[in-house]
Amino acid sequence: MAIQAYVNFAGNCREALAFYAKAFGAPEPRIMTFGDMPPDPGFPLTPESRDLVMHAELDIAGGKLLFSDTPPGMPLTMGDNISLIVQWKDEAEIRRWWDALQPGGRVGMPLGPTFWSKLYGFVTDKFGVGWQFNLED
Repeated sequence: MAIQAYVNFAGNCREALAFYAKAFGAPEPRIMTFGDMPPDPGFPLTPESRDLVMHAELDIAGGKLLFSDTPPGMPLTMGDNISLIVQWKDEAEIRRWWDALQPGGRVGMPLGPTFWSKLYGFVTDKFGVGWQFNLED
């Protein structure tokens, strides 16, 4: 099982990626922007938000960190901007973990299909830890 850290930023993700890549001598990351997403009428983008980072990965010291700007319209509290992401190939196991972490917590994005995964969800557990679950193809 791969558990990784996912770090969110308030519009300055590109700057942070460049800083961390230089600091750790990491290769330049591939960046997917919000403008690269398929159009979604329920998630309209402004011209400014189209260039924000939706997803990027940075290889550091044999590990992988994931990065994103906070989606437009969503709040971000510095200090709460790091969550854990579990990427796994067993859908039943993801659903079991999801059900185990949800009581007393808060669902940020219900477990369901997205354009990048057959199953994805975000829940903050009762201890305030954010968990993302992503079914690997």
